[in-house]
Amino acid sequence: MSLFVEIRKRLGDFVLDARFETDDPVTGLLGASGCGKSMTLKCIAGVETPDEGRIVLDGETLFDSARGINLPPQKRGVGYLFQHYALFPHMTVEKNILCGLHGEKDKAVRRQRLREMIAMLQLEGLEKHRPAQLSGGQAQRAALARMLVNKPRLLLLDEPFSALDSHLRDQLQPQFLSLLRSYGRQAVLVTHSRDEAYHLCSRLCVMDGGRILRTGGTKEVFADPGSEPAARLTGCKNIARAVKAGEYEVDVPEWGIRLTAAKPVPDDIRAVGLRAHYFHPRAAANRFAVRLDSELEEPFEWILLFRYEGQDAASPALWWRMPKDKKPSTMPEALGIAPENVLLLN
Repeated sequence: MSLFVEIRKRLGDFVLDARFETDDPVTGLLGASGCGKSMTLKCIAGVETPDEGRIVLDGETLFDSARGINLPPQKRGVGYLFQHYALFPHMTVEKNILCGLHGEKDKAVRRQRLREMIAMLQLEGLEKHRPAQLSGGQAQRAALARMLVNKPRLLLLDEPFSALDSHLRDQLQPQFLSLLRSYGRQAVLVTHSRDEAYHLCSRLCVMDGGRILRTGGTKEVFADPGSEPAARLTGCKNIARAVKAGEYEVDVPEWGIRLTAAKPVPDDIRAVGLRAHYFHPRAAANRFAVRLDSELEEPFEWILLFRYEGQDAASPALWWRMPKDKKPSTMPEALGIAPENVLLLN
């Protein structure tokens, strides 16, 4: 299974200019609202038409502006799960699912596929319920069943957990991933949640302003986001402007320090990022005097906000995050961070 996307579409002042290629089981599009994630899915599904470009699924061209190819949605073999599921409110669960088989005329085949989906998505006993009678998780499963009943080659999932509360979201994500694996088809998942992307996606494309800034294995992208917007989207709390000072060194004027990195510093470096979990009072590298600014308590972690001794007074304090049982009784005089945990951002 493989997907190639290279599309451009203008919407007023906004320009979507997205390119990625993947054969991974679950590819994530991670970005803030309005960055072009959902529009990319709609173009792949055929709901929207790009101004130019190509979309190829498993060697079959779905769209090619140069060759005049633009397959209609029903001929693309693509399943689309909308953000709020888009179940028909006047129809029962079973009738909603059967809508996904509108092209299948054999009644026996329709009933067999319906039974398979009811069992796979654990919807037994809910067949005659209408969407208003379903919980958030049940509605999601019903929408998934409607999408999967037609056996699409590619699954497009637009913020599939955004309509759920955090407790239900945490419960359903492992089940959801297990379902995707058992179904055995490629999926592209849109999300604005870095945790969701990390949990569910084997490959990640970070989007900002209509462009894909970084693509790669999910763990690889988190370890080296490459740009300031990508670092923020993957959860980096401490980011400041930086200037190259040597092959492996950068000056950070805002913090009043010089950091050593594990990788060569690019000439066009713009900033550095330090993730909040990676500071250590006994680390020998990149060790500088600090003072406590304030504390934030979370249910299971502490955040100690600190400043370097030579830090610009107008700049924000840095985050040091730790489990509750690791909080020191007093703030250490100095903190260090390993060179491999210095993110070089250009």
